[in-house]
Amino acid sequence: MKLHSSMTVNGREYSSGDEVPGKFIYPFFLIHMLAFGLAGFVLAYGGAPIEFVFMHGGIAILVYVIFYLVIFGVDEVKWMVISSGLGIIGIASQIDWILSLFGKHVSDYPWYVHVVPFTYFILYTFLLRHAVLDLLGVQDDDEQRPRVEYAYVGISLAVYLTAHLLGV
Repeated sequence: MKLHSSMTVNGREYSSGDEVPGKFIYPFFLIHMLAFGLAGFVLAYGGAPIEFVFMHGGIAILVYVIFYLVIFGVDEVKWMVISSGLGIIGIASQIDWILSLFGKHVSDYPWYVHVVPFTYFILYTFLLRHAVLDLLGVQDDDEQRPRVEYAYVGISLAVYLTAHLLGV
């Protein structure tokens, strides 16, 4: 993957436009973000003081967004915002399903408790989209990339709709 800004990885400096191995970036961020996302989820829905949830989650989310801007660029981060706008109902249904495993529901909490877990969900699905594009080798293919992106959106909507209809 090509960097959109300069950065240092494991002491090695990369310039804007340099290729960075996706084999390092995706596993590192997927595992790292999953850990922080789970922590944010547990803190938010486990009853931690909301100030701590925002401080803990807010700092991590800010750092991830900065990395996203450096690695993926402003245009791609715009895609993340568009995707999150389209997927807010899907996010609510997925978070509600996860909470239902613990006998809770999204409506059991005030709106501000959902900010950190929803944001992690958005960041994680954005990363998954990029991983799919890179794994299929269409990141820089102007002809195939839109097809994969539409398939990604279609599959995501199908999963959300199925989960909603099944009541999970």
